[in-house]
Amino acid sequence: MSTRRPLLALFAALSAMPGPVQAQTPPAPATWLLHGGKVYLSPEQPPLIDGAVLVRGDTIVGVGSRQDLQVPPGTTVSRCSGPVLMAGFTNSHVHLLGPAWADAARRPATQLTQRLNTMLTRHGFTTAVDLGSDHTQTRALQQRIAQGEVRGPRILTLGLPLFPDKGLPGYLDPLGPDFLARLPQLASAEQAVNAVQVNMDAGAVGTKLFLATPRQGRVTRLPADTARAAASATHRRGGTVVAHPTDLAGVQAAIDAGVDLLAHTTHGSTTRWPATLLQQALQRGVSMTPTLHLMGYELAKEQARGPIVEQLIAASVQHVRDFAEAGGDIVFGTDVGYMSDDDPTGEYRLLARAGLSPMQILASLTTRPAARWKDPQRGRLAAGMVADIVVLDADPADDVANFSRVRCTIGAGKVLHEQGR
Repeated sequence: MSTRRPLLALFAALSAMPGPVQAQTPPAPATWLLHGGKVYLSPEQPPLIDGAVLVRGDTIVGVGSRQDLQVPPGTTVSRCSGPVLMAGFTNSHVHLLGPAWADAARRPATQLTQRLNTMLTRHGFTTAVDLGSDHTQTRALQQRIAQGEVRGPRILTLGLPLFPDKGLPGYLDPLGPDFLARLPQLASAEQAVNAVQVNMDAGAVGTKLFLATPRQGRVTRLPADTARAAASATHRRGGTVVAHPTDLAGVQAAIDAGVDLLAHTTHGSTTRWPATLLQQALQRGVSMTPTLHLMGYELAKEQARGPIVEQLIAASVQHVRDFAEAGGDIVFGTDVGYMSDDDPTGEYRLLARAGLSPMQILASLTTRPAARWKDPQRGRLAAGMVADIVVLDADPADDVANFSRVRCTIGAGKVLHEQGR
């Protein structure tokens, strides 16, 4: 029997097989240019007039005047170019709580993108620090943002906050019994250490401690040894410790425990902080996120009226003024997510009322949080930094409300928000 036909068929089959796969060179990241009538490199430096920022991929590769900056031929000028450029903003007090974030792994990407835009990116926030949420949902949201499926800011989370034993505050009741049952209520230092480990193993970058929690006229306090154990366990893992202090005793407890950041001032108290307490906070390097707009928001919910409203708001403003004038470190945050009011304009105005200059407010949005959250690649516009950029339609040096006039928000070189689109 002839073997000619099978051999010919085999030869034809081998000839049809693909050759060796050639290694594909990944495309070079896109390079583009952003023009700005005024470019704030950092809060400490004078702005560039008629400046430009050159971006390649997710990184700033050049900053300078439009006349002097060397730009590769064919570089595209972004339509986000505008009057004022600054580093991307960080909101260091948000909450990703409630039905909008449920089933974050499967919820339509357009819904999540829209919610993140409404809450954060349209206001210039390229980083958001979640101080309390269901970390399962938050982790799913982080992953979908990192994969590019959802357009949103970089999210850092502290996971589930830690509370005193039998000490959940009454204002959390609307979150529902299922979620409240998951919140760690600490009866011992050992439980505190375990709760910190669980949170940080799940991706938390720190711990939030509720040191004093009010319910029906009674305040429950986290024991000092429990608070110290939680703070020490967090620091051993390289994390940041945030405290909800509630009152002056809570501030003292936070300082004694080794907390890094106060999540609020002492809202509702008209007592000024003693000078000794301020000095202790400064010596220990404790920062503050004032959340000044929260006071008026809570009073409006309670339908409070008359002189008491202005008295309580003025007292909170005075706390922040005293802290800042003593040299305290202010880190911007609004408590949005607990507050339904996502507009940060009121916070900017109240910080200015507390005596902060526009550049001090810019520092609270950029360089201060970059230092507090241990990210030296963010907070300034300079070659080698992550391309987190905010484009404003007007200069906050003229009116701090202009921090809210956001034309474009750019996170890691990607446009997260563009006004009118």
